[in-house]
Amino acid sequence: MRRPILTLLTALFVAFTVATASAESSVWSALVMANNRAEPTPIPAELNRVRGTLKEFFNYNQYEVIGQSRQSLDGEGDWNTTSKYFSLHVGAKPTDKSTYQLDLQLFQQQKLLLTTEAKLTKSSPLVIRGPWVGDGQLLLLLLLE
Repeated sequence: MRRPILTLLTALFVAFTVATASAESSVWSALVMANNRAEPTPIPAELNRVRGTLKEFFNYNQYEVIGQSRQSLDGEGDWNTTSKYFSLHVGAKPTDKSTYQLDLQLFQQQKLLLTTEAKLTKSSPLVIRGPWVGDGQLLLLLLLE
């Protein structure tokens, strides 16, 4: 009788640990257009976590998410976040259990605009100023969830 209970408890612990690890290894990436408008729309809910950072460093009154993706990471991963004209290619490698080394490439259609490396942690989201586009500016956001 003890063995089945121990086996069941072990299985539940492993399932909980895997679920917790996968929840901690999700990255949300977004392409955001930032500009100033006479009548701005409210900030999208997805940006609430970085609202203070956006206001402090960029001081625009309108932010629009034009492309986004969410990637679950169980080790290394590659993905694209795309919009109509821009795409962000991300390659991620874990450096420890809470930090990822990112290789980032920003494209405007097929033209490579930017290539860089950055570290991403849960306590330090990435907010990168991109090129000017029309009357606004493209921002690249990556958040470890």
